[in-house]
Amino acid sequence: MKRFIALLRGINVSGQKKIKMSDLKSLFEDIGFQDVETYIQSGNVIFSSKENIKLKLESKIAKAIKKQWGFYVQIFVLDTGDIDYVLKANPFIKKEKGIERLYVTFLSDKPSKENIQKLTSTDYSPEEYQIDNNLIYLFLPNGAGKSKLSNNFFENKLKLVGTTRNWKTIRTLSERVRLQ
Repeated sequence: MKRFIALLRGINVSGQKKIKMSDLKSLFEDIGFQDVETYIQSGNVIFSSKENIKLKLESKIAKAIKKQWGFYVQIFVLDTGDIDYVLKANPFIKKEKGIERLYVTFLSDKPSKENIQKLTSTDYSPEEYQIDNNLIYLFLPNGAGKSKLSNNFFENKLKLVGTTRNWKTIRTLSERVRLQ
């Protein structure tokens, strides 16, 4: 059995796509996952699976949610290697930026060079971002609520689907995925 983290995009935000975490936990168990644990209401699930292929896991979870609740949810499955990379590669940690203002956006794919160039043509100071493959590291000094660099902003500019988590959530998920 291998441990994974599933990040669900856009559930329980502004009253849309509501899923109780206890119901989500039950769904994961019903489709064969073990050691299932949810973390906060924004759709973070830690689980164990015999299946090792992340794309298959994402598809299985998305299909089960669609069947159960009638709407599609983009799923991002990470393993411990993925979460370790996220923690080690954050350029804003090295620059000693305030940890409470750090975020990571997980993208469905690596953005095209053309779309990245469109982004880099504008200065978004004091906010900062750095793209690393299918990750966007963010420093948002005024918080995410007032940021221009929102999840929707990046999705529109990069033509990809993404989901964003704050640094505290990333660290907590990293700790919890190792507990079983």
